[in-house]
Amino acid sequence: PDDVAIFLTNLIRVLPEDVKSSLFVLSCFGASADRAFIKTLESALEKKLLDNLDLAVSEGLLDKTGDQYRFSHDRIQEAVYTMMDVQVRRLTHFSHGMALAPLADGEDDESNLLLLTAANQLNLAGPEAVQDRSQNVIAATLNLRAGKKAMEMSDFEAAHSYFDCGISFLRENHWDEYYDLSLELFDLAAKCALVNGDLVSLNVLSKQVLQKAHSLDDKLNVMYFLTCSLAYSSRLPESIENG
Repeated sequence: PDDVAIFLTNLIRVLPEDVKSSLFVLSCFGASADRAFIKTLESALEKKLLDNLDLAVSEGLLDKTGDQYRFSHDRIQEAVYTMMDVQVRRLTHFSHGMALAPLADGEDDESNLLLLTAANQLNLAGPEAVQDRSQNVIAATLNLRAGKKAMEMSDFEAAHSYFDCGISFLRENHWDEYYDLSLELFDLAAKCALVNGDLVSLNVLSKQVLQKAHSLDDKLNVMYFLTCSLAYSSRLPESIENG
């Protein structure tokens, strides 16, 4: 396996820089992507991709079936992806997410897919990739929207992950600077934790809201979730008392 990895890495290194760069972009989004999405990336990133990917197809590094481009083997994607430094990968994922975010404002299927894709790219980068304070709010808000979309699809595991990532992008003093955003992220994360049976996360999230919320009305959701969790845990007397 080590010999295969070395062979593939050397094969990729002799490619033109534009082709290597395009392959790296593709590797950031998984094993495959269709032509329409790559065209969207070209517009968002303001760089040519398709011609370079066609050259990679001729070199046998990619397969092209219809309008879909796919790495010929998982090891090729891995070799392309790991050729870049970890910090470079983070910054690249983050720039991809920020570039796609403005294109995800609609309610159609394509916009929803771009929303989830943009959020995934930001989350792969993590808060360490943020360059400007305003980007923290953008990333947190995008994850809030992605989490809501996942809830609409009844995928509460994914929704909780998006809300949790959104919280991770919030800066210190976020309860003072972005109260409404913080409250909604914590509320919905707590709701998903309840649905998923993750009572540890529910208690941690609820404790934060109970400490930071400005009013009883703002605390009611997590108080309700905590009461439900007691009932679901066969602690009915405590649930009734809380109620």
